[in-house]
Amino acid sequence: MVDTAPRTTYIGASTPKVDGVDKVTGAARYGADMRLPGMLEGRILRSPHAHARIKRIDTSKAEAAPGVMAVVTGKDFPTLKPGSHVQVGVLRLDMYRISHNAIAREKVVYAGQPVAAVAATTPEAAQAALALIEVEYEVLPHVIDEVAAMRVDAPLLHDDLFTSGAAEKPTRPSNVALYIEMGRGDVAKGESEAEVVIERSFKTQMVHQGYLEPEAETAWWQLDGRLTVWADTQGPFGQRAQLSAFLGVPQARITVVPMEVGGGFGAKNALRLAPLCAGLSRKSGRPVRIVLSRDEVLRATGPGVATTTFVRVGARKDGTITLIDARMVYNAGAFPGSPLAGGTLVGFSAYQTPNLRIVGYDVVTNRPKVQAYRAPGGPPISFAVESVMDEVAERIGMDPVALRIKNASRTGDPGPNDLKFNRIGLADILERVADHPAWTGPVAAPKSGGKVGRGVALGYWRGGTNTSSCELNLHGDGSISLVTGSVDLSSARTAFSQIVADQFGITPADVTVSTGDTNSVGYTDNSGGSRVTYVTGTAVFNACQAAISILKSRAAQKLGVTADVVEFAAGVFSARDIQDKRVTLKELASDSVRGSGVISTSGTATGMQAAPAFAAHVADVEVDPDTGKIQILRFTAFQDVGKAINRAQVEGQIQGGVAQGVGWAVHEAYVWDDKGTLRNASLLDYRMPTALDLPAVDVELIETPASDGPFGVRGVGEVPIVPPPGALANAIYRAVGVRMDVLPMNPESVLSAIKRRARPPARNRWLKGVGAIEASDGGAVAGVDTPNDE
Repeated sequence: MVDTAPRTTYIGASTPKVDGVDKVTGAARYGADMRLPGMLEGRILRSPHAHARIKRIDTSKAEAAPGVMAVVTGKDFPTLKPGSHVQVGVLRLDMYRISHNAIAREKVVYAGQPVAAVAATTPEAAQAALALIEVEYEVLPHVIDEVAAMRVDAPLLHDDLFTSGAAEKPTRPSNVALYIEMGRGDVAKGESEAEVVIERSFKTQMVHQGYLEPEAETAWWQLDGRLTVWADTQGPFGQRAQLSAFLGVPQARITVVPMEVGGGFGAKNALRLAPLCAGLSRKSGRPVRIVLSRDEVLRATGPGVATTTFVRVGARKDGTITLIDARMVYNAGAFPGSPLAGGTLVGFSAYQTPNLRIVGYDVVTNRPKVQAYRAPGGPPISFAVESVMDEVAERIGMDPVALRIKNASRTGDPGPNDLKFNRIGLADILERVADHPAWTGPVAAPKSGGKVGRGVALGYWRGGTNTSSCELNLHGDGSISLVTGSVDLSSARTAFSQIVADQFGITPADVTVSTGDTNSVGYTDNSGGSRVTYVTGTAVFNACQAAISILKSRAAQKLGVTADVVEFAAGVFSARDIQDKRVTLKELASDSVRGSGVISTSGTATGMQAAPAFAAHVADVEVDPDTGKIQILRFTAFQDVGKAINRAQVEGQIQGGVAQGVGWAVHEAYVWDDKGTLRNASLLDYRMPTALDLPAVDVELIETPASDGPFGVRGVGEVPIVPPPGALANAIYRAVGVRMDVLPMNPESVLSAIKRRARPPARNRWLKGVGAIEASDGGAVAGVDTPNDE
């Protein structure tokens, strides 16, 4: 439903964050703040090798070390069979692979993979004990590049991994975990109809989500068999289900208590520390806490995906796109599960064409297993698509925004998966951009004597759905407590307090919102995918309506009328057309604790329609042609938010997403040595953007109501990371005349492109089963047999 009822002043207001005071005063409790009687400190021994067989582990010296209370290796955990899965909501997770990522068994497949863990009375004792663990490795050949990993002669990570999705079942194992092909029409026909065809290859690197708080979790496995985990997680119910499958313990015996999360961006959905803490606690009989160092966070948690992509676009001179053809090779890291599927939707949903083909590969390499990162899979392929679209517009002499308007997806159009879009606002966004000074006005003046240019790019996110729950309690004084199952990663509790205040005619200060543990509230899917305000907000709305329905019945009894004529507004119940009969919310609340019955309701939301979100970003940059350094002079983000519950928080989410997108575009990249070891595992060497790298980001909100949910809300947090790479690449081109095909676009890569400008472009060759790759050597793809289009 879309609520069209009159609003109070709280929907759309910039209400201060309800958790702001706790966070700035240090009262908020994060994972590292846990203190329990007898608690031990855990530390993890990690593999120094990218690929090696474990021949022997001897923990006897560590077990005898002063202060050490427990040591665990892979042998201390149940052995799950290949194919073991657990259902988490609509997701079916491969617990066999997850368990090996959490702690190695027979071999290690990336540098940093856990091999053993120690619990001791002090952090120093635990750290010292790690050096006493003897591990004998047989070092194996490794591969970290996704294209190299696809070749038949590449080192094989998993001898039980066969390509899924291939037309015929493969006869040999492969590093290609998944092959997908989707689309419509006939790209050959589209090419024959095109007057211009542009095809380009692109390369992007792994980046980290950059959350402030390193992972920290505590587990206490008590003598009665109950396990409690205090988790730095985006999804307590998902973690409970995975722990249950990992440890062989019923979910009813496990309680996951979510702590405050100091940034997640998708990365803290993974199961990493909890099994190790639990295993150490079970052995020692005491609670165990593990807090990661920043080095471990960068080296051994889940970064965003690296990619090699190819995009081909054909168009008529009037701007009609006749074909889009793409190959996407996504680097999953050491275990299957890159955000390939998300990338197929993010990259191509903004554009309509009768002829579309997308071929994708999920490839394992000897790098850490990737995790979600804000619009998972989206920024790399969007960078490629938006760069090519800009080149198409230039080739046919068309304004880049006009090209996008002509081919923009609209309500009822099919997406890349052929599912039709419900109500979307992309056309509204583009019309705003076309008339806005950020696009029509003069490019910002240079600050350092360089060349300036302006670029535009689009972004998309499909919108998360799934299931959410909450519990609402009305107290005797008319105030309300709300417990939700969603972890608050941004400003969800503030938005929920505004929704409750709006529905009951009270103030947000009269509402307390907290996040429940897995025993105190109904099942709720992970916080992520821009689903929390949309889906959990709907659950909150439903709980409010259930409570108001009860209150209307009680008001009807007091007013001497039937419930169907009772109206409720501004905290007062009245009978329609009877002005002198009124009863307040506070009166009924007081009655509820004096015998009329407590008002306690549950709210759930599931099976909602997706609420797709689009964005367009416009960037002005200055480029120093002598050094390749770029400076962002102005940045404007246009985004359809459906309805902004809290305008300030929505704008902040968008600005934060832009900052991360700029980091991915210009600064950040994992750097590997020839042994497959990360070289820049510190914030000194891993370059993230600072306030000096960004101007003030202007935000233009477009409010095209979603087809479902309270107030027409759309998710906000995912899509703003998507357009910056494309917008900045296109701005760089207009400044210095070079097309960028790699991320990050740091001074080195920009200067290299400038120096190459005089040379003819490299010929894009179709690698069998991969796509266009600038390479000199051939090679078939292991486990996949697809036609060579050359």
